[in-house]
Amino acid sequence: MIGRLAGRVDYRAEDHVLLDVRGVGYLVYCSERTLQALPPVGEHAALYTDLLVREDLLQLFGFTSLVEKEWHRLLMGVQGIGAKASLAILGTLGVEGVSRAINLGDWNALKAAKGVGPKTAQRVVNELKDKAPQVMAMGAGAATAPMPAPDDQDEVIETPRAATAAPTPARASQSAQAEALSALSNLGYAPGEAASAVAQAADTAPEAETPALIRAALKLLAPQG
Repeated sequence: MIGRLAGRVDYRAEDHVLLDVRGVGYLVYCSERTLQALPPVGEHAALYTDLLVREDLLQLFGFTSLVEKEWHRLLMGVQGIGAKASLAILGTLGVEGVSRAINLGDWNALKAAKGVGPKTAQRVVNELKDKAPQVMAMGAGAATAPMPAPDDQDEVIETPRAATAAPTPARASQSAQAEALSALSNLGYAPGEAASAVAQAADTAPEAETPALIRAALKLLAPQG
């Protein structure tokens, strides 16, 4: 299994990119957001990859983070969601948008992706809502950080390397959500309700740090009336 590719961008198309890795060209299909995040033709890039194997097809899909790759894997497991629909969802909402939509049960947000109808969007929410907290927890640490720019020594890697890039505000927010989720779980809240509360709190205050997120989530979880 090819887990990571690093090489020179040889050409870019509407839905895929060709990476030249030491003279071997790898065709990698990506979401619109991932393609936009890649450097221009002639420069070096690195992607986490997932290989789709069928009787008549071998197809590589590329992602800027392990969380994006995990959402793709989960989305592909839902009936009615193929690779094209999965990339459309990730391209439309982004990693945090997908996490928030599924945590909140907002199937209308998923329906905004091209090729995803109402019934399919509802099925995604129903089947993945219990799995969302685990993916959300991957936000803590290096898992959500984009891979560092490769150098001329990079090649095909079977096991992904830990990323060392400094966090940006968006990644810090994701990390804070994961830490808040962990704290609520330790307090005895069910993963689903904890994830939903943290997602709502983060949606209201996207720049909030962990303590503020925990306080806001606890208010949402408190009995009403």
